[in-house]
Amino acid sequence: MADSDPPHKEDELAGTEQPFVAHLMELRDRLLYCIYGMAIAAVLLAIWPGPSGLIDWVAVPIRHHMPPDAKLIAVGVFSPFFVPLKVLMMASVLLALPWLMYQCWMFVAPGLYSHEKKFALPLIIFGSFLAYAGIAFVQFFVLDKMFGFIQKFTPESVAATPDISSYVESILSLYLAFGVAFQVPIVVMLLVRFEMVTIEKLRSFRGYFIVVAFVVAAVLTPPDVVSQLALAVPMCLLYEVGIIGAQYFVRASKRPEDEAEGADSTPS
Repeated sequence: MADSDPPHKEDELAGTEQPFVAHLMELRDRLLYCIYGMAIAAVLLAIWPGPSGLIDWVAVPIRHHMPPDAKLIAVGVFSPFFVPLKVLMMASVLLALPWLMYQCWMFVAPGLYSHEKKFALPLIIFGSFLAYAGIAFVQFFVLDKMFGFIQKFTPESVAATPDISSYVESILSLYLAFGVAFQVPIVVMLLVRFEMVTIEKLRSFRGYFIVVAFVVAAVLTPPDVVSQLALAVPMCLLYEVGIIGAQYFVRASKRPEDEAEGADSTPS
C-alpha cells in the first residue's frame, strides 16, 4: 500500500537553516549596506542640487501662493542649519529607496521558496514605485491645491509668511502619509496571497474601507477638505487596484504542487 502513495517532493529549504547569530550578522551587514547607500545618496545630493536647492524645490508649492517678494522665515536660531539638513536626509532616503528595499529582499530571500522569490522582487519594485507616486502626488498636486484652498481664507490684513521649520515638518508628514497609504494594493495582494482574506470578502468590505479611508485621511492630513479628499479618494481607487491585482497575483505565485493538484482535481 505504501508503494502506491505518490512520493512527496523534498522541501527545498530543508537543511538551509542558520544559527541565530548568523542571522544577526547578516542583518548587521544589510543595515551597513543601507547606511552606505544613504550616505552615497546624501553626498550626491549635497553636491547637486545641494541643501539650498532642495529647500527651494520643496518650497515651490507654497511660494506660488505667496507675494512675489515674500520668503519663508526661520524663527529658530538653528533652523537655517538643521532644516536643510533634515530635507537632505529625507531626500537621501528617497533616492536610495530601491537600494534599501533590495537589501530587505536580500535579507529575507534565503528563507523563501523559489516560487515566492519570483513575486517578492516585483512586489518590492512595485512598492517603491507606489511610494514615489504618493510623494510626487503630494508635491505636484496636493500641496498646490491645499495652499490655494487655505489662501482663500487668509484675511487681507494677514501676511502669510510661514516658518520654514513648521512647513518642512508638515510636508514631511504628508510625504510619509501618502507614501504609506499608496501601499494599499501591496497589502491587499499579500492578504489574499497568504489566505488571510478572500477576494469575495474584500469586495464585501468595500463600503467599510471607504469609511476607513476617510477616517485615516482625517487623522493623517491637515484639517482641510482638499488634503483629506486627496488622500481618501486615491486610497479607495488603490483598494480596487489591489483587488484586481490580487486575482492575477495569486495565480502567478502558486506553488507548482498546488498547480498540479488543481490540474488533477479538474474533471476531464
